[in-house]
Amino acid sequence: MTKAELVNTIAIQTGYDRNTIMTIVEAMMMNVKKTVCGGEDVYLRGFGSFITKVRAQKVARNITKEISIIVPEHKIPAFKPSKEFMAAMKK
Repeated sequence: MTKAELVNTIAIQTGYDRNTIMTIVEAMMMNVKKTVCGGEDVYLRGFGSFITKVRAQKVARNITKEISIIVPEHKIPAFKPSKEFMAAMKK
């Protein structure tokens, strides 16, 4: 499902116009991104959590040059679904 399809589905379900829904969806995504980039987690009860994971430093290989490089520790965004979400997926 794309963002446009999501907006259309919500507009049909709620009866609000697509422009209003698009503004709300954009604001929600912007705030989630800003919060996670700021080091905080976003918890949406019954849906899941947007969290920051830390990847440890590791040694990687560049096989074209046949050298080893060190990839430093870095953070990545992640999503952890709630128990209810996982239960619905199993059905």
